[in-house]
Amino acid sequence: MVRVGIIKERRENERRVSLVPADIKKLVSKGIEVLVERGSGEGAYFLDGEYEEAGARVLNDAKEVLSNVDILIKVQPPSLEEAKALKEGAIYIGFTRYWENPEYLNVFSERGITAFALEKIPRTTKAQFVDVLSSQATIAGYKAVILAADLSPHLFPMLTTAAGTLKPAKVLVIGVGVAGLQALATAKRLGALTFAYDIRPAAKHDAQSVGAKFLESPVWAEGVGGYARELTEEERRIQHEFLAKHIGNSDVVITTAQVPGKRAPLIITKDMVEKMKPGSVIVDIAADNGGNCELTKPGEVVEYNGVKIAGPLNVPSSVPRPASEMFSKNMANFLELIIKDGQIKLDFGEEILEKSLLIKPGVKNE
Repeated sequence: MVRVGIIKERRENERRVSLVPADIKKLVSKGIEVLVERGSGEGAYFLDGEYEEAGARVLNDAKEVLSNVDILIKVQPPSLEEAKALKEGAIYIGFTRYWENPEYLNVFSERGITAFALEKIPRTTKAQFVDVLSSQATIAGYKAVILAADLSPHLFPMLTTAAGTLKPAKVLVIGVGVAGLQALATAKRLGALTFAYDIRPAAKHDAQSVGAKFLESPVWAEGVGGYARELTEEERRIQHEFLAKHIGNSDVVITTAQVPGKRAPLIITKDMVEKMKPGSVIVDIAADNGGNCELTKPGEVVEYNGVKIAGPLNVPSSVPRPASEMFSKNMANFLELIIKDGQIKLDFGEEILEKSLLIKPGVKNE
């Protein structure tokens, strides 16, 4: 019998859980045993009793889970101690932040552990059912607008009252990926005038589909895997001149541009912020990877010339229950790729497994 395990996420401000009871019930019905560390779901409001009712074994100690499972699923990368406690020859599925965590990955390699990095899942239509980056970006885009509305001194919708008419807020979203589209849709629902900017030509239709006006970029830079490529110095100069005017006319700017494994591209410079009206707001949800705004301080809300700049970290975790439900569904789908007829069968010819494979047993991480 294959044993799948989850443990409590111990990173600061992480409230998500990697599997929720509803998906565990389905796994158990397929003959898979699931071990859960006590308290794993509390941050997302899933109680131990719900896990037990779903058929999971709830254990008191994380090490007991780690030493007995064939597959470990996590949201955040494991600590060095957790990596050392995981059973030799096991499989790890989760976020890895592989570009900054070589120590525990080398432990995985030394212990014969196969690691799949969720950051490396291909951004293709075929892979959507396991695409955790997209599911979590949906949450982040929504929450970014809610945060912006809370910080802004403006109301988002136009209101006509006996006391006069209030103009709608102008919201500019930079980066029309999954997070950006959700941000545009949410701002539109709140009644704002929405504008979108992206350097990928395909983004125009997507932005218009949620009611936003697309700002025609003077620079196009379509990259691979659905991401934009890095701009040249000349292209950055042209983009800077184009964006400065539009940023200055916006009440709210939400930035979402990220590239896995690299620092987030710097898009909004100090001089651009200086063109914004007092009371304007920037919400930079790329803050986890350095931020898209030069003045962003990750984890803080700062004010410069009357402009508030928010750099929230781990945004999906601030809406932990739905974020966990979406993450869990992606993980249950991922397990279907590697568990066949009650046995673990790793077919590295399958594109999703091939592309997301990070560590093979015996291969030292560089």
